[in-house]
Amino acid sequence: MLNRFLTLLLFMVAAGNALAASQPSSSSSEWISLFDGRSLQGWKASESAGSFKVIDGQIATDGPRAHLFYIGSGSEPKFKNFEFMVEVMARPGANSGVYFHSQYQQSGWPQKGFEIQINNTHKGEGDYREMKKTGSLYGIRNQYKSIVRDNEWFTIYLKVLQKHVWVRINDTLLVDYLEPEKPFQEGEDQGRVLSEGTFALQCHDPGSKAFFRNIRVKPIPEASAAETQKSPVLDEREIQVLRLARDNFPLVDFHVHLKGGLTLEDALVESRKTGINYGVAPNCGVGFPITNDAGIDEFLKQYQGQPIFLGMQAEGREWVKLFSKQAIAKFDYVFTDAMTFTDDRGKRVRLWINQEVEIPDKQAFMEMYIDRILGVLNNEPIDIYVNPTFLPECIASEYDQLWTPERMQRVIDAARKNSVAIEINSRYRIPSPAFIKRAKAAGIKFSLGTNNADSNLGRLEYGLDMVKECGLTWKDMFMPKPDGQKPAQRRGP
Repeated sequence: MLNRFLTLLLFMVAAGNALAASQPSSSSSEWISLFDGRSLQGWKASESAGSFKVIDGQIATDGPRAHLFYIGSGSEPKFKNFEFMVEVMARPGANSGVYFHSQYQQSGWPQKGFEIQINNTHKGEGDYREMKKTGSLYGIRNQYKSIVRDNEWFTIYLKVLQKHVWVRINDTLLVDYLEPEKPFQEGEDQGRVLSEGTFALQCHDPGSKAFFRNIRVKPIPEASAAETQKSPVLDEREIQVLRLARDNFPLVDFHVHLKGGLTLEDALVESRKTGINYGVAPNCGVGFPITNDAGIDEFLKQYQGQPIFLGMQAEGREWVKLFSKQAIAKFDYVFTDAMTFTDDRGKRVRLWINQEVEIPDKQAFMEMYIDRILGVLNNEPIDIYVNPTFLPECIASEYDQLWTPERMQRVIDAARKNSVAIEINSRYRIPSPAFIKRAKAAGIKFSLGTNNADSNLGRLEYGLDMVKECGLTWKDMFMPKPDGQKPAQRRGP
């Protein structure tokens, strides 16, 4: 008991120190303005100087790709430890960014340093879809849901202290990244290492219009820049996560419940640590916390504006009659499973409760079960089918025999017909690789989900194993449609 208490105390102290370090400080150093509001004096553009103009006290980006580097009054400055702030506004569809620890180069994307992404609604070019949203430490710690809107000013706050990086958007901490002892560096990522350098603003393309003002930095003296946390050593899972983050793969656990003592702040701390974003979903249905539209509104009001997706877990088959389409559409996404249904005898069954499950004939049960699954996929207005291919404990050991190719295909065909994504569930370790590969070949989208029973969220172990084994890429993954791109009415009753 004493050891557990001491461990908890040390964790609380470390968390408190990290939070305090991420806050803007009031050290003896003064804030230095890097932009005079009238000219680009002290700045130098690469490739296309005309892509940057000063308009109404703002640096405006508009034109071909270019980067505007801060060069100071002479030799390019080398900022190592500092606080940095800039006010930004992005027009609809804009892609931009702020680089740090960078250095001037005449053309191309900056090879040295890191980028803080600016992207609220940019989709990408051609068949590429850009997943990384505003506030991401690009390709290292990605944010997949923007918490700010186009046409509105917001503040980027950055703090770098030795090997530690914090990024806030307005008052919300999005990035708390401690560079590993041996940083992840592959291919074009060789320059992505914390060192020292200057800042740069990005004009991504002619369609990306962004505005910058009040650009300032507060250097932190070396004597005041001691880092108290030891750099971690990467394990294989963390290396996989970093590769996926670099490769635009949306690392989102869409099946998280605030239960077992897990709070939203706990989840956000874990997210910043692992690089995995979360979708938090309340249980909605008969006998669950939310049973009507008012309950939905209360939940969404409580968590709106947080750096998480907000999903609806629809429970039972009655849920479609409890909530209006308008209320359901307020969620980022909706999911359900087929683990609750009325069997052929008229009995309501919950498959995860052993006492409620009677299976005298396994094959007959499977046919009935598939029928219920198809009913869900064909008739209920959902985005994701979760806990897929779940089997009750009494027959779970016969998974490969009972989930025949023909049964798999029937479920896959219904999901494809109704544009429903299939969850790869880490709690139950389903569906099987055979199912996933068959679904991938059919063009099905997938989501990753923990479905946590307690406060332990893990690291999407099974899901990430399946990503590797089945060769899934960002193109195979489900992502919620942003506001304004959702259908006016969801499919279903």
